[in-house]
Amino acid sequence: MTDPFLDAAGWGGAKTAALAGDASARRYTRLSCNGATAILMDDPDGDVALFARLSRHLCGLGLSAPRILAEAPGRLLLEDLGDGLIARLATDPETEAQLYRAAVDALTELHRHPAPPLLQATPQRLAQMTDLAFDCYAPDAAAAKPAVITAFEEALSTHAPGTDVMVLRDYHAENILWLPERSGPARAGLLDFQDALAGHRAYDLVSLIEDARRDLRPGIAELSIRHYLDATGLDDAPFRAALAVLGAQRNLRILGVFARLAASRGKPGYIDLVPRVWGHLQTDLRHPALRDIARLLGALPEPDASRLNRLKHPCPTP
Repeated sequence: MTDPFLDAAGWGGAKTAALAGDASARRYTRLSCNGATAILMDDPDGDVALFARLSRHLCGLGLSAPRILAEAPGRLLLEDLGDGLIARLATDPETEAQLYRAAVDALTELHRHPAPPLLQATPQRLAQMTDLAFDCYAPDAAAAKPAVITAFEEALSTHAPGTDVMVLRDYHAENILWLPERSGPARAGLLDFQDALAGHRAYDLVSLIEDARRDLRPGIAELSIRHYLDATGLDDAPFRAALAVLGAQRNLRILGVFARLAASRGKPGYIDLVPRVWGHLQTDLRHPALRDIARLLGALPEPDASRLNRLKHPCPTP
């Protein structure tokens, strides 16, 4: 069957191989033709024009987003940056440290530039986004939701109010490629940024070091924070407070997101990640900036075996 989009782009008749998807409805296919490869992204529910605009913005900064080879409604043909995900390559302490330094270098370069026109991750918006934890992960604790949202808005307004940089939002080891043939911040390939916002510069760093999908080796998180602070000259204590508050916001929301993915999209595997996310949340809550929020979240039930089973099987058959 012919494909007019691929035919027009010069990739008609290419060999195809499906690639692993993500939490969205997007589908990815690797195309091979005459010794070259490209990635076809099909996203019938998404704004591929936004992805294309942001890819061009990132490439214009000297960063390694996939170049746009062709574009049509719901479809993009992308540069193939390979399969070298840092999650797969970080097989020993020295390599992991090198890879995470490269990932931080990309953030440092990104943060040297103002955000393009994007929705803003204001304290109000981020605080409201924690509602999913109560709606999907623990509806039995819903009575605490209004107070938690109010407390997060106050904490974020105090410790992480900025919206001056582009926040990629899903910046973690399974969305970053190692491109050793490139140099400087371009060695980190950026795959997932279509949900970007204008937000605080600590957001993507805490996404990187509090990874829902893998445990970092001891010392890597601190190395990453220190590398970023040394590169930017930011003050230590305020930045670490921002990391903690934004980390708690992210991890609380992720509990709800993963529960929703299991219930509404038939993806129960995400529930296996919930205990790690819970652990990150508890670490964040130990920071003094989150004292009031930690008290309020005492009503949030921990993910014991019973709760995990209910989340994984939300509609048990009799």
